[in-house]
Amino acid sequence: MSNYDTIVIGAGHNGLICATMLARVGQRVLLLEANDKVGGLAADREFFPGFHAPLANTLYALPASTIKELRLQDYDFHMNSETLDLIALSPNEPPITITDQGLEGVDAADSEAYGAYREQLRTFQKALAPFWSKTMPSIGDKDLKALMTFAHMGLKLRMLGRDDMLEFFRVATLPMRDLVDEHFTSASLKAALCWDGLVGTKMAPRSPNQAVLTLLNRMAGRNDGQHVVPHGGMNAFIDALARAAEAAGVETRLSSPVASIVLDGDENGLRCSGVHLTNGETLTASRVVSSADPKTTFLKLVGAANLEIEFSNRIRRLRCDGYVAKLNLALREQPVFTGVHRPDGRLILAPSMDAIEFAWDNAKYGELPENPVMEVTLPSVREAGIAPHGQHVLSANVMYVPADLKGGWNESQRQTLVDRLLAQLEQHAPGLTDLILHRELLTPADLEREYHVSGGHWHHAEPAIDQLLMMRPTYEAAQYRTPIDGLFLCGAGSHPGGDLTGNPGRNAAREILA
Repeated sequence: MSNYDTIVIGAGHNGLICATMLARVGQRVLLLEANDKVGGLAADREFFPGFHAPLANTLYALPASTIKELRLQDYDFHMNSETLDLIALSPNEPPITITDQGLEGVDAADSEAYGAYREQLRTFQKALAPFWSKTMPSIGDKDLKALMTFAHMGLKLRMLGRDDMLEFFRVATLPMRDLVDEHFTSASLKAALCWDGLVGTKMAPRSPNQAVLTLLNRMAGRNDGQHVVPHGGMNAFIDALARAAEAAGVETRLSSPVASIVLDGDENGLRCSGVHLTNGETLTASRVVSSADPKTTFLKLVGAANLEIEFSNRIRRLRCDGYVAKLNLALREQPVFTGVHRPDGRLILAPSMDAIEFAWDNAKYGELPENPVMEVTLPSVREAGIAPHGQHVLSANVMYVPADLKGGWNESQRQTLVDRLLAQLEQHAPGLTDLILHRELLTPADLEREYHVSGGHWHHAEPAIDQLLMMRPTYEAAQYRTPIDGLFLCGAGSHPGGDLTGNPGRNAAREILA
């Protein structure tokens, strides 16, 4: 039996960040990870000897303030200043390239509209940016700190000016389709611009929800949401976080899955006092912080029997069905994509918003997409160490692949999906199939099993308007504290949500130390 100030469950990037911040102020912190390496979905993955492809291949939403606060440069982490172009591919239109400077391959009207579109989004992003790294007060909270946060938000929006403020309230809840339809004419351009608001979610271009807010959250990253492959690849980011945790004094134990959270009860209610590991060991602590998803934390580790019934029902109703599959290909040489000079950006294979919508329709009914849409990167073009010399990794995020497939996942269904994906890739890179040395398909069901994420959802819970801000994951657990004294949340299921921002981990640590 050991006693710690804090035990953190899960060594993904949020767990690492939270543990480091707590240890730096003198706490004795234990970080427990079920897998044999740290990093969660961003951990290095050698899917074929010499070929590496973590689930997250790029950084785009990581704020510069997080890098500075954690002093990641001291641990050899350096963001690449060169961002990845976004390249829209379509059999019906020539390739369109979206760069930091503007658009290539479109008419003058779309090119001019893009500047105004990006400037408007940047304006809105700057107004919201401070609140992704703050605890969002609960509704009705009249504490001075809460009132100051609400007042600050109101002031930032008011400072937009009357016209921009009104436009923000109109745009913030638009479907992505309506937003891009207002500005552009090219079908493949509109599909590509939709992508960054939709990827990782259960929404389509027409979905009447908050994809624009998700896009603005991502734009709060260091390069306005533009994707980069950091020097040394994604493994350099996770390695820097792990080294920062070690330097702060965090004790990390791998291959140590938690079976349950220890609870003690009296007339004042329940209190968390430690964890039971699956190996039978019990560890005690003054508090436990979970970076696991909310369903795992409350329904598996705490247990519904220990929760008030209305609260447990809200947790059960959280929408966390994963909709993204991952295809990794080990290639004997670099493929040639038609019309693309060098495939070192993000290639969007979605010819139109209707194509995205049709793939979503298939998934909605538990079916495989007949014509899959995907985002393709070749990270080995920029980071040679990811693959053997002269060979390459192709990694694709495939949207609208349901975790709960009708009839269940089997080898036949997996092969059908792979065949459809390769057929789509062949349309744009003829001969690519002949270059394949090895292929790996990870469905949302695989992500759930291998990474211990309910539903295999990237963000632990759908980033929908009723599961965001002061409602994420649900009230009574939306300020990183939970109904159980001594139990906190710090994962992607907390405000502000998923992606590799580190904000949930950083915010939770600040809340604990407040």
